[in-house]
Amino acid sequence: MVNKHFIILVLFFSLFFVDARAEEALNWQDCIKEAAKNHPDLIAAEEQVRQFEDAKKITASTLFPQVNSSLNTSTGRSATDHAPANTADSYNYGVSGTQLIFDGNKTINNVNAASENVKAYQENFRYTSVTVRYKLRSAFINLLTVQENLLITQQIYDIRRDNLELITLRYESGLEHKGALLTAEADLVDAQYQVNLAKRNVEVYQRQLAKEMGRKEFLPISVRGDFTVNDTAKTKPDFEALIKNNPSLLKIIAQKNAAEFGIRSAYANFAPTLTGLAGANRNGTKWSPKGDQWNLGLALSMPIFEGGLRFAQLDQAKALYNQLLENERSTHDGLVYTLEQTWAVLQDAMDNVEVQKAQLIATEVRSKIAQAQYSIGFISFDNWTIIEDNLVKAKSTYLNAQSAALLAEANWIQAKGETLEYEN
Repeated sequence: MVNKHFIILVLFFSLFFVDARAEEALNWQDCIKEAAKNHPDLIAAEEQVRQFEDAKKITASTLFPQVNSSLNTSTGRSATDHAPANTADSYNYGVSGTQLIFDGNKTINNVNAASENVKAYQENFRYTSVTVRYKLRSAFINLLTVQENLLITQQIYDIRRDNLELITLRYESGLEHKGALLTAEADLVDAQYQVNLAKRNVEVYQRQLAKEMGRKEFLPISVRGDFTVNDTAKTKPDFEALIKNNPSLLKIIAQKNAAEFGIRSAYANFAPTLTGLAGANRNGTKWSPKGDQWNLGLALSMPIFEGGLRFAQLDQAKALYNQLLENERSTHDGLVYTLEQTWAVLQDAMDNVEVQKAQLIATEVRSKIAQAQYSIGFISFDNWTIIEDNLVKAKSTYLNAQSAALLAEANWIQAKGETLEYEN
């Protein structure tokens, strides 16, 4: 009787934790579309591209005529001991302009460097998209896993409950000892704990996925999907070919190219600068002034001595280029290694799924046989409970292997430099 009350209390405890909130069900494509639109990292990276596009326009603006207009008016009063006060007005308005004619191609090289910086931050945007996709995919897999784990823990709970009922009957009939009964009761309590833990994990990973989709408000969500690995890459690919379009490498190459134009710009600092000048204005003591003035000319400037400033600027530009050259080599080598590593991990993970699947099938069959054998007294409680524990472990191990394979696929896709648009 006491044991029946125990079972009823445990069942009531489990019902108390049932989450009655309605959940929005999303598939992988739903998550991608929402993240592409709302993720703050993507929005920030896009704004950064715009900053460098505007910086290029600012740099290129000096190649065009620079025209300014002016309007001045003033009133002055003067007086002496021998003459009355005299007031004089002055009016002046006009327009002036300058046009860069020659600066050793310094400005042209600065514009080219700015263009390469734009390319670099376009690749930085792609790299951000790669990172967002990986985090989003990981969050999706985590939630999918804990959802499945909740189902498994509930199945395990049902197994433990049925086992307790069977052992209770055998104990009351004098066919089983009290230690077996207490063990079965403890297993049921542990199964309930695992169910409650799984429910809490679902809430945690719901928030993780909502964050990676860029949602500002949290609502309970669930995901729809399976544990199929699509990008299996069974045949070992050409890693050198794969990295050619990787945004990490393309970004550093663009930065290196910008630094090369920076060296050319630094050399241009030693050349003279020739500028055309033109202007026209009117001035007078009454409005509107009638006096005309105009000017047209050239201005030539040439650095002679500045304490080694331009030599230091040139050395600095060369050092930056050499740094980026080595960064390119390091990035290249790192990407090849990462591709090799993540590909191997993916193959290992997929092989492990097959192993754990076979183990689970065998354990399920063994459990059914052991259940029948124990019910008729062919095997002892100790042997039977070991088999049941193996079944519980096999279910969890198989799920973890499936989840690890999906995460390995996500790592592989990230290593290739694939963005949110990869599935499209």
